[in-house]
Amino acid sequence: MRVLLTGGGTAGHINPAIAIANYIKEKHQDSSFLFVGTQRGLEKNLVPKCGYDIKFIDVMGLRRSLSAENIKVLINYIKSMSDARRILKEFKPDVVIGTGGYVCAPVVKAAAALKIPTLIHEQNVFPGLAIKMLSQKADITAISFDETKNMMKAKKMVLTGNPLRPNLFAEHDADLIRAKYGFDEKPLVLMFGGSLGAEKMNDALVDMIAEKRTDGFNLIASTGEKHYDDIIKRLAEKGVNIENIRNIKVVPYIYNMEEIFSTADVIIGRAGAITVSEITALGKAAVLIPSPYVAHNHQEYNARYLEKNGAARVVLESELSGERIASEVDDILGNVSVLANMQSCSEKIGITDACETIYACISEIIKK
Repeated sequence: MRVLLTGGGTAGHINPAIAIANYIKEKHQDSSFLFVGTQRGLEKNLVPKCGYDIKFIDVMGLRRSLSAENIKVLINYIKSMSDARRILKEFKPDVVIGTGGYVCAPVVKAAAALKIPTLIHEQNVFPGLAIKMLSQKADITAISFDETKNMMKAKKMVLTGNPLRPNLFAEHDADLIRAKYGFDEKPLVLMFGGSLGAEKMNDALVDMIAEKRTDGFNLIASTGEKHYDDIIKRLAEKGVNIENIRNIKVVPYIYNMEEIFSTADVIIGRAGAITVSEITALGKAAVLIPSPYVAHNHQEYNARYLEKNGAARVVLESELSGERIASEVDDILGNVSVLANMQSCSEKIGITDACETIYACISEIIKK
């Protein structure tokens, strides 16, 4: 099988494409793969690191306000269509897969014009502009959340979920993990703001610890590498030596995230597509603080989807404080039935077989 994948800009668009490629490679070891991205996106480094070839085209997103820059964007887009057609004719893929970001628009559009089978995948509840634009041209539009089907029209739409890392589902000994951190039998709460950390969440963390609002649970919190020293200093200024608090571990980064995710009773975090998909795939209760700094406010749509389905509490960054976070956690953990209901609701909307479903869709459109 010859597979061309396109999507980029952020890891949220690239990692699902890599996960799909990895799964296809498991099924067809003799498959050939080519990624198409831009020199400006993270795909430039992420894709080669995973052992895949990548070619680049020059395409940019439209500015949302009237701007002379959009003239250059349109000229680039016309050229990128020509470049995409050339790459497609050279590589001769059996299928083209687009996972979002403006780079996938000219590639998938060119593939559809050449009658090459196409599948596009949307990671968030609220669909991005490229996916919306392509949904009536692609043979299949794969969505990750049921609510997305009401937000766009497509030739054919299939609920697949988000491709997730396989080691997320490995079995872990919760007692051993707790013992590793010196924790007792109290519930475990995981708090993290993404790999780089989140400043407002770290502010709430400092307040929560300093105000002694964590006595009822064990807490592992990741601050992000660049914030860690400052957080420890700020806690010390408030008279807190984190090393002396047995039920709290504050770290720059969590390298064994799969173990902690599996063991945690409540997860406090942002609401990126992969994070909320991992939360529901493992049937976890969550307190979500959607980032307000993302396009189309898509993290709040993700968070509200879990909230509507009973799996999460949502705290906007404008409402964020240590007291508010601790209050939400205490309310969830203070009643066994509340926690159990949230975990059950989370599990009901969780999807664990996204790669298998996407692979079935690909097989379907190739055979037509």
